[in-house]
Amino acid sequence: MENSELILHYFHDLSPLQKTQFSELYGLYKGWNDKINVISRKDIDNLYVNHVLHSLGIAKVISFKPGSKVLDVGTGGGFPGIPLAIFFPETHFHLVDSIGKKITVVNNVATSLGLKNVKAEQIRAEQIKEEYDFIVSRAVTHLKAFYGWVHKRIKKKSTHELYNGILYLKGGDLTDELAQLKKPYQLFELSDYFKEDFFQTKKIVYIPL
Repeated sequence: MENSELILHYFHDLSPLQKTQFSELYGLYKGWNDKINVISRKDIDNLYVNHVLHSLGIAKVISFKPGSKVLDVGTGGGFPGIPLAIFFPETHFHLVDSIGKKITVVNNVATSLGLKNVKAEQIRAEQIKEEYDFIVSRAVTHLKAFYGWVHKRIKKKSTHELYNGILYLKGGDLTDELAQLKKPYQLFELSDYFKEDFFQTKKIVYIPL
């Protein structure tokens, strides 16, 4: 089921537009990947499991409210930000990466999909001045370092069921990293939501402000 039908299998209430947008992701990323290697070439055929569904794991643990603001740090080719922006069309997503060619891809994918709720920018996390309800990312660095970069960018006033904070996608044994973090956190096991083998060691680390 390595196509957009996989998304429909786990998320049933998608609009016709969302279904179309998800189905177009493979062609867009395959085309860009042939020019700029934003996803490992051997991994492009696993796009929907390893990248799109992985990103949407966040949608299994929180429903972003209309008008809320989410920052995706180290977005690379647009993950988790692009799938989340399709899923939450009334939430504002700011996707940032320090590598300009990756932001070029993100901007083009967002434009091709007609996503009006995405802003992509080449900037380092430490240079950002805005504040956000949530900050999301996929394993860009050690958790303690990441928290240090971004925690001051989280809004103090919370309107979601989960208190404002960080939602960090990461796999493997996180025991040492979490011990060094020295902050309250909650772990969500993605294998509780998705049956594919890829998710057996994948987690979301939620760190409230």
